[in-house]
Amino acid sequence: MIRLCAFADEAANDLAGQIAALKRSDIALLELRSVDGKNVADFTESEASEYAETLKENGIAVWSIGSPLGKSEIEEDGERYRKRVEKVCRIARVFGAERVRAFSFFHAYDKRESVVERLQETVDIAARHGVLICHENEKEIYGDTLARTLDLLAAVKGLRAVYDPANFIQCGERAKDTIPALFDKVDYFHIKDTIRGTGELVPAGYGDGEIDEIIRRVKDDTVFTLEPHLAAFDAYRSIDKAEMKHKFHFKTAGEAFDAAARALKTLLSENGYREEDHTFIK
Repeated sequence: MIRLCAFADEAANDLAGQIAALKRSDIALLELRSVDGKNVADFTESEASEYAETLKENGIAVWSIGSPLGKSEIEEDGERYRKRVEKVCRIARVFGAERVRAFSFFHAYDKRESVVERLQETVDIAARHGVLICHENEKEIYGDTLARTLDLLAAVKGLRAVYDPANFIQCGERAKDTIPALFDKVDYFHIKDTIRGTGELVPAGYGDGEIDEIIRRVKDDTVFTLEPHLAAFDAYRSIDKAEMKHKFHFKTAGEAFDAAARALKTLLSENGYREEDHTFIK
């Protein structure tokens, strides 16, 4: 069984627009990253409680917190970082989320021991809140390649993994190498695709991420979070400064999100899945 989740802030800034986009595509899980341009790590607990109630009323569950933890310099003040981890974990529990997405720090290729130490600290803090830390491979952080991702998963006790095929491709890795090496170690997947030669972001199945191979390997209950990056959106602009290249262009962010959801559902259908009550089963 495959359940679909999404970063709905790619469709709309406001929560009402995000909910509408999820409902249009019959997606019942959310990876929460931002609302009204405000990152989840900066929510007050009052805001989080209000958003959580609204999502619950609309039948949407928060699968994971798409936090920016670790998307910073490794030299960041330790005490300030720990407080941020604590806050994100408290916010996660307000939403009933058991997972927090995190990264492994910029400009840290030669600082492995510091990265491992800080990630272990992050995992341990999260564990006290009943939360799992899921490391995403992201360009220019320590764990951006297959080798360093595997290193972190071996070195940091309790660390989970989120697999993003497009991010690996942007770092010069090939899906034929990363998928078999990581598939059984991955907690869940981010669905983003890109063309290797041009770097253009495309809907699932149009690039070199071999999303269909990931689908074919699924045996158990698995979550796919739609993170297509098919249009510029505020949450990206506020953290990532790199230019996004696109092969296809859409009039609105909502239109881009809808197209991404259709492309993924088409791949699932072509691989023998049928949609039933917010899930895809064979």
